[in-house]
Parts: sequence; C-alpha cells; structure tokens
Amino acid sequence: MHLIDELGPPFGIFINLAKCELFSHNELSSTFPMMVKNSQVPHFEILGAPIGDFLFCSKFIASQSCFLNWKRSPVLILRYNSLVSPPDGISVESILASPIPQRILSQRLDNHSFGLVIAAATDADKARLPSTSAPHAASWLSVVPSVGFGLHLDPNELQIAVKWWLGLDTFRGSSCALCSDVALDPLGHHAATYRRGGDVIIRHNRLRDVFLSFCHQAHIAARLEAGSGLTPGLDHTRPADVLVRDWAQGKPAAFDITVTSPLTPAILAEASRRVGAAAEAAENRKHTANDPKCAELGWRCVPLAVETYCNWGEEARRTFTLLATRLAFGSSSFCKARVFSDMFGRLNITLVRA
Repeated sequence: MHLIDELGPPFGIFINLAKCELFSHNELSSTFPMMVKNSQVPHFEILGAPIGDFLFCSKFIASQSCFLNWKRSPVLILRYNSLVSPPDGISVESILASPIPQRILSQRLDNHSFGLVIAAATDADKARLPSTSAPHAASWLSVVPSVGFGLHLDPNELQIAVKWWLGLDTFRGSSCALCSDVALDPLGHHAATYRRGGDVIIRHNRLRDVFLSFCHQAHIAARLEAGSGLTPGLDHTRPADVLVRDWAQGKPAAFDITVTSPLTPAILAEASRRVGAAAEAAENRKHTANDPKCAELGWRCVPLAVETYCNWGEEARRTFTLLATRLAFGSSSFCKARVFSDMFGRLNITLVRA
C-alpha cells in the first residue's frame, strides 16, 4: 500500500482507503491504516455479497432489501418518482405487493434520463446517441487489446476514438488534408465518410477480411470478391465481397459489406427519429444494386451494413447469429452468447481503428 501511495499518483493511481477491506483471522488494525475495514472470517462482506453461515447471510440480505428501506423512507419513493416518467412511478403499496428488482428500477431511471438528453439534443446528436447505445455497439471498448490480433489502439488513436464516441470536438476547426477548403466537422462525419485517399476502401477491406476469417473458423467454405464475368455481356460488378456457396437451405449467399453514417444529410432527419435508419437505408441500396445480378446467378444477396458508430443492420445481426452458432459448436464451452459478443468486439474495433 505504501508503494502504491508513493509511486501511483504520477500514473493517475490513488488509494481510496474507504474502499479497502482486509480479511483475516486476527485483528491487524495496528498494521494497516485505521480507515481500512477489517473483516474477520467466517462472517464478512466482499463486493456487496455476504460470506458466512445462513443466519449471517439472511440478515445481510434483509438489511439490503430495497422495498423494506423504502417502506421506512417514503421520501425515497417521492424522490424516485420525480426522476422517472409517470407510468414508471411506484408506491409503498405496489412495492410491498410486488417487489421490483433494482435492475428494473435503475433501467427506468436510465431510460428517463436518456430521454431528457435526447429531447434537448441537436438532430446530429439525436442520430448519434441512439446509434452508440445500440446493442453491442460499444463492444470495441471492452475488447482485450492484442497487437498480434490487431485488436488494439495506440494512445493517440484511443484518445481520438473516445472523443469521437462521446461527441467531443475531435478536430478543433482544422481542415481536411485532402480538400483544404473543407473544414472538418466536430463529430468527424467528413473524416469518416470522405472517399478520396483510400481510407474508406481500407476500412471496407479490413471488415471484409474479418468476416471472411469468421467463416473459415466456422469451417465454412468462402471466397472473396465473386461475381465478375459470370453473366453475359460486360458486367464486371462483384455483388459478393464474400461468397459462401452453402449458406441457408443450401443456397449460395453473396455478402456485401457497406459502412454508412447516420449523420449523412440525406438520412439525418430519419436517423434522428429512428435507431438504425441509416443501416436499413444502406441495406435497401445494396438490394437495389445487387438483387438482379444475384438472382441471375442463383445467389441470395445479404448486405452487411454498419453505421459509423458501430450499429449493425438487422440482416448483419441475423448473419452473425448463425455464424456464432456454428462457431460455438466448434468451441469447448459452446457459449454462443460469448462468441456473439466477441464477434462484434473484433468487427467494431476494426471499424473504429480504420
């Protein structure tokens, strides 16, 4: 503790003695600071959970009961009701008749607070915030950094990515290096979507390669960039970034990856009203462009659309669900939920890095 206290502050590490606990068979208060809580076996609490015999655990759970505390303190109920919308309000009678888990109560508070933020936000933030809050969108933040697997961000990349994710001004009025007459917008829309310079193509190819690796790990035969020259005439379009010959019901599937931004002016108004509107519009564009040729080749067109804030479209989510099932069969734990989460983590850190 002395080493941390002396060497930690320069690195932003500080000891909070009030949060420290000591577990021992003997009193050691003379050795450790007085503020350190000293718990003795066999009865103690760790990380909010009781450790001990049945009587000790029962008393602990009763003391932590949310609805009992609220019965004693109606002021808490009044305070809670002032922070949520009227339909989510509670009363002493309703709590006693049917106790509500703390998780549900906290979720109601979060939803109401989020609604207040959205109501006061600009159209750009109304499109951005729901996209960043979509299921698995923030998975890139919990990926274990690995240089060998390309699952890492260097310090500068991480600072920029977090500022961008939080909606902070990332560029401070600087101009685009490729078109100096255009000022970079604070939310980074221009930087994320501008096609000159090759960054958009690099991002697309990296996501394509990650998806291909998932197919190979699931022992699914797949190949890249298929479709050119397979129909009569001079049609050299390639509707398949990744072609899987045997997908659903034995029919080939042409997977086409596309990245779109909910801040694009043409979709901004709809994206500010409905989560995933930009990804859905991108899926529709891919179907319009690729369905005729895929039908001629006997393929099924499957767009894998993702918004710049890592919110994937419905067709992509269904595809990843099937892939996760096949990948989980090949793992020792058969934990589909874990595989599903890891897939999003790897895809989204690749998207953020690019």
